[in-house]
Amino acid sequence: MALGIRERMAERASREVPSGSIVNLGIGIPTLVADFIPADRGVSFHGENGILGIGPAPVKGEEHPLVSNAGGLPCTVMERGSYFDSALSFAMIRKGLIDIAILGTLEVSSAGDLANWIIPGKLVPGMGGGLELARNAGRVIVVTTHVNKKGESKIKRTCTLPLTAPSCVDTIITDLAVMKVRPDGLHLIEIFPHTTVEEIVEKTDAELIISTPPAVITPPQELKN
Repeated sequence: MALGIRERMAERASREVPSGSIVNLGIGIPTLVADFIPADRGVSFHGENGILGIGPAPVKGEEHPLVSNAGGLPCTVMERGSYFDSALSFAMIRKGLIDIAILGTLEVSSAGDLANWIIPGKLVPGMGGGLELARNAGRVIVVTTHVNKKGESKIKRTCTLPLTAPSCVDTIITDLAVMKVRPDGLHLIEIFPHTTVEEIVEKTDAELIISTPPAVITPPQELKN
């Protein structure tokens, strides 16, 4: 079947993950990234609830009632995967042993500030591992829609929502584009084939630096039925 935009975003994010990495995936679109990383790349997926070596989603009907990822969804565990308590899991994060965290967000600023845990006045289950991951992972990649449900840009000059962590994000992948946070500002690097630079600039609150014409993201192979 043809890939939808969520899958195409996840596939593009998978290209940022080098072989041998330990990766933590946030809930939502980031969980799809695992579907596009081949086993021979040697990537290990980490869950805050105490798993290293999370595998693909189980076949429907074969879910184990006691095995789930940090979002509470059924998962499998790869050969040589391991289980441990959440205290050790968070110790791994705080020690800086997670190479890459791929997270969703509510807002992200041109300086890489991340706001992804609360909208004031709305009930939330808690910050989870977002704070520790944002502060301590080797890299933080954000995968998100470019605008919110109201059509407002999530890519901000300055975040208006409470921050999860400042200056932590280095790469932003949306349903329109790929942007890199650099010392001189936010650079537009790539765009998806279905959009234009003009549309991206219009829908971005932050100022974008376009030093060279952005590359068009090559579509991945379509999934087989």
